[in-house]
Parts: sequence; C-alpha cells; structure tokens
Amino acid sequence: QVQLVESGGGSVQSGGSLRLSCVVSGYTASSYSMGWFRQAPGKEREGVATIDSDVTAYYADSVKGRFTISRDNAKNTLSLQMNNLTPEETAKYYCAAASNPYYSNSYFRQFGLREWQFAYWGQGTQVTVSS
Repeated sequence: QVQLVESGGGSVQSGGSLRLSCVVSGYTASSYSMGWFRQAPGKEREGVATIDSDVTAYYADSVKGRFTISRDNAKNTLSLQMNNLTPEETAKYYCAAASNPYYSNSYFRQFGLREWQFAYWGQGTQVTVSS
C-alpha cells in the first residue's frame, strides 16, 4: 500500500519561509519523478515543482528562485523549501509521485505539469500566508 504523508505546513507572515516534507512508503520513489502541487480555495490544483530520478528540478514560473525541491532516496522523502511566501500562495500543498518513469522533467518542460501524470497523492498540508 502506497502512502505519502506531508508535514511542515503552518501559518507565516508574508515574506516568511516554510519547509514541507513528505515521507513515502510502499513505493520505490527513486525511479520516479516526485512533485508538489497546491490548491487554493476555489481554484484548480496546480503544479509547483518536481524532481525526477536524475535529481533535476522543474519549477513553475511563479516560484522560481524562491522554492527549492529536494529528495532523499535513501530515506524515501521529498522536501520543499519555500521562501519569501506571499498571501496568494495560501493553499493546501500536496506531495505526489509520478505514475510512470517516462514522466521526467524534460517531459514536463515540453508538455507541462499535470495531475494525471501522478498516480499517488498525500492528504495535503495547509499553508497560510498572512499579509
């Protein structure tokens, strides 16, 4: 049984930082891309960042230079360091694991980052940024 469990969410002021973590079990994540998505109230879920099996990262334009995704294959964990957060980034953040090794960052750069590329999801962790 595959499980992804996020932690690290919370409340911060605008300009603050948070670090999200995701622990994966029942799944050998090292061969697959892993990613973070977020969903704000009333909005669609959007991809934030991914890191593939070659440990190369892909970021949505809105977070480039502020967010850093990383993974520890030995511990089967994924992290997202978020700096200089804005109130518009208040959302529930989800950890996800790709459904196919074919979905690498070169694929995401060419075709975009979509929910259907990811087979396994965590329950999410809330991030609230106040102004």
